[in-house]
Amino acid sequence: MRHTRLKGDILLLTTAAIWGSGFVAQRIGADFVGPLLFNGLRFGLGAVIILFFVMRRGERLNGRVWRMAALPGTFLFLAGVLQQAGIASTTAGNAGFITGLYVVIIPLILFFLGKRLRAHVWVAVFLAAAGLYLVSIGDDFHLNRGDLYELAGAFFWAGHVLVIARYVNRLTVLELAAGQFFIATLLNLAGAVLFEPLEYNAVEQALPAILYTGIFSIAVGFTLQVWGQKYTPPTDTAIIMSLEAVFALLFGYWLLNEHLGGRQIWGMSLMFGAMILAQWNPLSLFKRSSL
Repeated sequence: MRHTRLKGDILLLTTAAIWGSGFVAQRIGADFVGPLLFNGLRFGLGAVIILFFVMRRGERLNGRVWRMAALPGTFLFLAGVLQQAGIASTTAGNAGFITGLYVVIIPLILFFLGKRLRAHVWVAVFLAAAGLYLVSIGDDFHLNRGDLYELAGAFFWAGHVLVIARYVNRLTVLELAAGQFFIATLLNLAGAVLFEPLEYNAVEQALPAILYTGIFSIAVGFTLQVWGQKYTPPTDTAIIMSLEAVFALLFGYWLLNEHLGGRQIWGMSLMFGAMILAQWNPLSLFKRSSL
């Protein structure tokens, strides 16, 4: 039993590291192509990889799958676009921490839907708000536009988690994953054709980032998460996965030479504390079943 628990923890920690490093790749890709095109290509690659395993299992993406995947795919599209648009004008570390605030936002959404929240969740909300202020405020005391995009995206990531929880037991994991990835791909590519320049040279320069995030962040990361959750209790899963933000910070420092001042470090410490506090007993409020 202990061996399988350790196996699950290692798989989830690996997933958090992959997703954290993915913010660095997204930051690099943002220098060459727009958010719609970047996400369209990486989600498309992930969708094709997952579809291969769907077909091997004898499953199909029929009309029922498309209907149920439409809403999760739309939330995934909106969250991904805001995240990628924001990362073009903020750091990978900021993007990772602010995106991670969805674990605080989820119970807040449920409160407005009529659920009762425990006192520690309200403390977590206060800590998250204070931390976000310290991380995002500039020397001239104006909020960074990229950080505001990331915050807006965090609300859609929270919505995506709640929507996935509604459909996860109606489809197989692979059907739901492939369906929502294809929906997100179509919406992103349609938007890219309408609103972004499509230049082959730019795509070629962004290709390593597209390949890394499409293969590892989406296809591999999602699979490892589901596999790891078979062996690790949900509460521990949520805490381990929150380390994604820490990995984003470390990889940003290591690979992009992103440096933080004392104010940002204090802010991220408050935000990380808020994430852990909000997840202290998270499964009484929600079930995390997404990317």
